Amino acid sequence: MKKSRMLLFAFIVLMIGACSLGKKDTGIETLRTVETDLLFGKLKQVSQTGFMFGHQDATVYGIGWDGDSARSDVKSVCGDYPAVCGWEIGRIEKGKKVSLDNVDFDRIRKEMILNYQRGGINTLSWHADNPVTGGDSWDISAKATVVGSILSDSVKHSEFLGWLDIIAAYCSSLVTEEGVKIPVLFRPWHEHTGSWFWWGKDFCTPEQYKALWILTYDYLHSKGVDNLLYAYSPCGGCTKEEYMERYPGDEYVDLLGFDYYQNRIEDTESYQKVMNETLGMLAELGKEHSKPIAVTETGLMALPIDDWWTNVLYPILENYPISYVLVWRNARELENHYFAPYPGHSSAADFVDFYKKAKTLFLSDINGHIGERMNK
Repeated sequence: MKKSRMLLFAFIVLMIGACSLGKKDTGIETLRTVETDLLFGKLKQVSQTGFMFGHQDATVYGIGWDGDSARSDVKSVCGDYPAVCGWEIGRIEKGKKVSLDNVDFDRIRKEMILNYQRGGINTLSWHADNPVTGGDSWDISAKATVVGSILSDSVKHSEFLGWLDIIAAYCSSLVTEEGVKIPVLFRPWHEHTGSWFWWGKDFCTPEQYKALWILTYDYLHSKGVDNLLYAYSPCGGCTKEEYMERYPGDEYVDLLGFDYYQNRIEDTESYQKVMNETLGMLAELGKEHSKPIAVTETGLMALPIDDWWTNVLYPILENYPISYVLVWRNARELENHYFAPYPGHSSAADFVDFYKKAKTLFLSDINGHIGERMNK
């Protein structure tokens, strides 16, 4: 049964990807590689089989280690890599050698390519520094001037385009030795329905936010970046009207997602309620706009609930047609700042049970590498 399910999944993805080459779901011609179209087909169809599990910075560091080759806390616990790996390139726009999470950008490039070659999916976030104050993404001291300055101030506009030049060059450098430019799900300007980033709702109008998104999209395309899909990712818990208020349009978005975390043990019931409400709304929007949907960030820091995976998260996700769920990183430099289990953690056994669930898809599921699997 397991083998036939994976073969069916592989066949569906191949057929959908082949049918979508050269066009977006809207039917509009687009600058996109064959591999990027195949990724879009996989994201759109995976929910017929289950949902992929993802982890931020999965193979570059973890609890008690940093930089080991081919290592992953997730793999160390369940024997398999995440199907989706998230990466962060904040500070690259400033010409820095390492990201805001202190990972060398050359290392990130290498790991993204390796993950693609293993059959995994890569998603990219960009916590850009504040171009007005020089502070980080969370520096909101300039209030409602940053996005407006990017759009209307000639000096800041030119500076921002220079940042996009760097992003374009980096994304175009994600190439295998065989010359294949790897496809990436790019998630810019996320959590904008909150107000903790300089592009948040209190600091720009809906029109300005849309203009920032479209500027980013169009400029990267003008620079020949043809290996990106774009993920729209507001905060969980918003209404349908709030979710769509700053939506830039179907032609500029490939996936609909949202970010939402459980903050405390006591919040379990409210977390499940908000997740269910948001996913119900997102399932409707995904159908209306013909877009795949995903939980682009979630988790419970330090995992103080031993059965969180099977009794909190899974009962939510199994009811919705999501492409993937991604939990945040296992920081090696911050105490108790981790969102996936590691060997010896109290939730590790429950994570293995989560891994064995019929709908959870890890790397070997989406590749069909049956020999690498633990029994489900």
